[in-house]
Amino acid sequence: MIRVTTKSPEETRALAAGLAGKLDPGSVLALRGPLGSGKTCFAQGCARGLGVEERYVTSPTFVLIREYRGRVPFYHIDLYRLDPGPEIGALGLDEYLEGPGVTAIEWAEKLEGHLPERTIEVFLDSAGENAREVSIRFPGEE
Repeated sequence: MIRVTTKSPEETRALAAGLAGKLDPGSVLALRGPLGSGKTCFAQGCARGLGVEERYVTSPTFVLIREYRGRVPFYHIDLYRLDPGPEIGALGLDEYLEGPGVTAIEWAEKLEGHLPERTIEVFLDSAGENAREVSIRFPGEE
């Protein structure tokens, strides 16, 4: 597991961009953490690392899923407004989770038990006004 403390939103984005630059099509990122912990900021950095113009990446809270073009497609999913259960199952997320792009899911805990085994877990938490504690766990790590 990788543990990093970032001191600004830009450092959080840079960390995510570095990770995304090493991801292959079909990669899934489960972004976990409380409200305001930096999940969307991390997703913006992932988009940058995949060649998406970051200024277009916003939280998909009200539309649930946003798709972006980069070196591979980038799918940004936000499950904040949904309850676990049939509502989430009806979204057809399998086409994203098994698709040709990289998928980042905010509030991924709502998909517990439905995420692929290859999912990379990203835990974010506030460590001050702009600082964030970021832990990244890769598949197979405890």
